Parts: sequence; structure tokens; C-alpha cells
Amino acid sequence: MSKVSVMEPDLANKIAAGEVVEKTASVVKELVENAIDAQATDIKIELVDSGVKQIIVTDDGVGMDSDDAVLCFSRHATSKLKNLDDLFNIESLGFRGEALPSIASVSHTILETNNADIGTEVVVDGGTIVSVKKSDCKKGTKITVKNLFYNTPVRLKYLKNLYIELANIVEYVDKMALSYPNIRFNLINNDKNLLSTDGSGNLLKVISRIYGVDVAKKMIAIDGSNSDYKITGFISYPEKARSNRNSMTTFVNNRLIRNNDLNRVITDSYHTYIPVSKFPIVVLNIEVDPILIDINIHPTKMDIKFSKMDSLKELLRDLIIEKLEHRNLIPTLESKDKKNKNTLTDLLELEKNELIREETISEESNNYDEMEEISFDFDVEDETPLYDPNVEIAPKKERIKKMYPVGLVHGTYIVAENEDGMYLIDQHAAAERINYEKYLKEMGTHDDHVQDLLIPLKIELSNSDYLILKEKMDRLRDLNFEVEDFGINTILVRSHPYWLPEYALEEAIRKIIDIVISEKDFDPYKFTEKIAITLACKMSIKANDHLELPAMEDLLERLRNTENPFTCPHGRPTIITYSKYELEKLFMRSMER
Repeated sequence: MSKVSVMEPDLANKIAAGEVVEKTASVVKELVENAIDAQATDIKIELVDSGVKQIIVTDDGVGMDSDDAVLCFSRHATSKLKNLDDLFNIESLGFRGEALPSIASVSHTILETNNADIGTEVVVDGGTIVSVKKSDCKKGTKITVKNLFYNTPVRLKYLKNLYIELANIVEYVDKMALSYPNIRFNLINNDKNLLSTDGSGNLLKVISRIYGVDVAKKMIAIDGSNSDYKITGFISYPEKARSNRNSMTTFVNNRLIRNNDLNRVITDSYHTYIPVSKFPIVVLNIEVDPILIDINIHPTKMDIKFSKMDSLKELLRDLIIEKLEHRNLIPTLESKDKKNKNTLTDLLELEKNELIREETISEESNNYDEMEEISFDFDVEDETPLYDPNVEIAPKKERIKKMYPVGLVHGTYIVAENEDGMYLIDQHAAAERINYEKYLKEMGTHDDHVQDLLIPLKIELSNSDYLILKEKMDRLRDLNFEVEDFGINTILVRSHPYWLPEYALEEAIRKIIDIVISEKDFDPYKFTEKIAITLACKMSIKANDHLELPAMEDLLERLRNTENPFTCPHGRPTIITYSKYELEKLFMRSMER
């Protein structure tokens, strides 16, 4: 007796629904993508109880005739693919023809559509078409989904609470609004408007709607391309970093995607600008020939495979680093008025003024060299040096103006000034940045110059650490240490690289040995950088270490001449500022009308 049989369509649809429709956000996603593919310019999403009771998606797209309105509820019925070749050149958001039949199989669904000739209404109950009749609806499509998962109680049971379901929908609609700033989006839950965009095409304006005006004012435009990819969008100043990756939004040909490799490139590009536990706000669209990507690898279509991935990574990394390296990234403290005078119309000029701001920064940088230099001698007796005073300050175009120290707060924060305003500098973070770049540069030169010790340094280790170090002894020799065994669980250091600080030599060597012992997957750059960060942190002046004015001047001047004077190697800010205007507002010397 035959055991193999073809599934009933109703059963097949319910199984497919388990892959396509996981939660209320899945329904919204599929219906919104269909609306976008239908060339809609206005999309309205109305929810009742986070979509669990009802979801209505209305668009002004091309609509459907009566035959298509019925056929679209059949599995694999689609207007977006005609043959196998189309599968490798997909430009639409949807293409499988599974969404509508899957949704309809687990809900009460009503489709109202009009292609400008005739209106049609189709009622579907649990996957079965109940009625088809004419309708007087306007051009476009309106789909109502009621009582989701009413006939699959197990799936209904595992829906999250209403707040989480709504949060998932809001996150998705926010990202689609960012992807399509030329489409008007309206999201409403229980008659409360959660998002409204105007479809003007101004991406920065959409960013302000979602993240707020303060964030939009701290975004940097990105625009660049190579022979394979074009990347446009915005990245945030480091000071606006968030505690999770939810604000890192990437699109490929306007399709929302999630790609760990791209996220890693973005966060790596912010290396030392933000702490490792923080993530930038990013809205980037990658334009690419569809032939170079494969989106048909997951039901959600959010996972994509790239051809020439290395080319994309290199372009993305170079664009972000170039933008960060040419910005004044000092966080500005602003006095908060009771009435926020920033309006969305203020943002209309932001994109236009982006180039003007960059040119202004460049002109200011050129003028810094013309300012009067301060001469001083750094000589503080009986005090731990901040860094090697013999290292010359490299002449370069500074990214911040000269600051003149006037005092110290709590033994930790240097107060400085110039014609633009007042600055607070964390003396430990500033010294860390100086030392970090110094150590990283000197370790990267592969200079064989070493310092012989008159009395070799003996270092004792535990049994386990000694055995691990013996296996990794070449790591130390590559750094120009001359080491040898000396009895039980002990090594003897006879010489060391010249860049190690003499005033804390044993401590520095022990820190390096700890890193050698603890590192697992060896990466030469990460290894040397970890040493540079550790030494910079341990060897720099600490909070509550009092500095005299000459030492403050020396510290600030050396900070100005670093590659990134804005953050320590851990990503914490080294400096913040109150502009002269903000100070005058605080003391009511500047009265806004």
C-alpha cells in the first residue's frame, strides 16, 4: 500500500506559514514589502493590540484586477519571477509567492484592491476563499488581517507580550522608512500615531523622526563607490553610540539585511573612537548589480551572500575611516532649554550644509599653524613621566585648535580655553591616547634597537604560566626581548626593546608576559595593539595625580598632535567642550528671543 501522498493545500499553507509568519511583525513585513513592490508612495499600517487582533496595511500602489486578486492567495503565485534567469537578477523585495497564502491560512483576511479599472474584494478564512465580489475601493490595495493564529493555538501561545510584538513592528517600519525616504509611512497602534514620515526623500529628515533632532545633527554623510559597489547614507559621531546594534541599519539595493561581516567592519572602523561595548548609529544603502548577490538563502530574505565581499569591506572601511579622520569629534555640551527650539525644518539645510561644514573645518585646520606657539620646558621632579619627553612632536595639521590650560578640577580634569570656548580634558585618557599611539608606532617599526640590562631582570611564574610561556617564547623574541630559562618556573630578561618605560620596566614587562600567556588565536596586529593599550593604560598618569601648568601645556600640545585626539584607546572621550555661545547662554549673557 502506498504511503506517500501529496499534502492538501491547506496543510501545506499552514506549514509554510510556520516559516514565513513567525509573529505579527512578519505579517507587517510581508504586506509592506508587497506594497513597496507595487510602487506605492503612501503606506499606512494600522494595528489593534500590536497586530494580534488586527493588522490593516493600505497603499496607493498599482493594485490588481479580479483574477490576480484571487490568484495571489495560491502558493507560489507571483508577478515578480517568470523564469529561472529572473532568480539570479532579483530587484523586488518579494519573489517567492508564499506570503499571502501563508498569512491567509492562519487568519481571517480581507483583500480590497483596485487597479484603476475595477475594484475587487476577496474574503479568505483560514486559507479558504469565502467570497469574491466587486468593491468601490480606491486605487491601490488594502489588506486586513484579523485574529492572527486563531486556528493554530500553539503558535498563538508563543507570541510575545503586546509590548514586544509592537516593538518588533516599530523597529521594522522604522527601518523601511529609512530605506525608502521617498515613501510616506504612517504607523498607528490603537489609534495612536507611532511614526509619520512625509515621503520627501530627505533621509536626514527621516533619521530625525526616528532618532530625534539631536542625533540627526550629529550624523555624517557617506557617499563613495568602487567598480563593484556604491555606498550612500549616514554614520553617527562617536558620541552618539548606542549600547546595542539595533541602530546599525544596512540595506542592499534598499532591501533591509543583517550581515555580521558588514557590522564587524563598521564597528572595527570606529575602533578606539567608541568603547567596545558601544555601537554607532548607521544608515547605509549598498547599491550593487543583483548578479553579485544571492538573496534566496533564507525565508526572511534578510540574509544575503555577496560576491567580491573583500571589495565591499575595503570600500566601507575606507569611507568610514576617512570621514572620522577629517572631523572635529569633541563632544559639545549644550544647555537644555525648557522649550526645544530645534524644528524639523532646521534639518532641511543639514545635508546642503554638509560640504560647507567640512570646508570650514579644513580652513580652520590650515589656520592653526599660524597661531602663536607656546615655548616651555617640561621638567617636573619626582613625578612619573606621562610619556618619553625625548619623543619629538611631529609637525602635522592638528584636528583641534590650541588650548590654553588654566587649572585642574578634582586632580583629574584639566580646564582649558581658547577663543571658541572652554574645554575639560581627562588627563589620564589624554595621556593614554598619547602613549597608545607612541607604543603602537614604535612596535610597528620593527626596529632592532634594544636596551641591554646591566643587571638582568628575574621573573618568576606559576607552573602553568611558565609552561605556556615556554611554548610562546618566540612572541617575546619577536618584540626584541632577550630571554632565557633560569631555574624552576623562572625566566631571565637580559635586554628589552628601547621603547619600554625605564621608570616602570618590570611592571611593563610583566604586563607583556601576561598578554603573551593569555592570548589564544594569534593575530600580529591585535597582539601588538593589545600590548600598546595595556602599556598606555598602566604607564599613563592617573586621576588625582597633580600636574603643574607646564605639564598640562605639554600634555595638551601632544594630544593635539595625535592621530585621534578625541578618545582614549578604550573609546572614552578625552575632551569635551562648552562653546562660548553655550557659556553665554548659561549665564544669560546671550538672550534668545
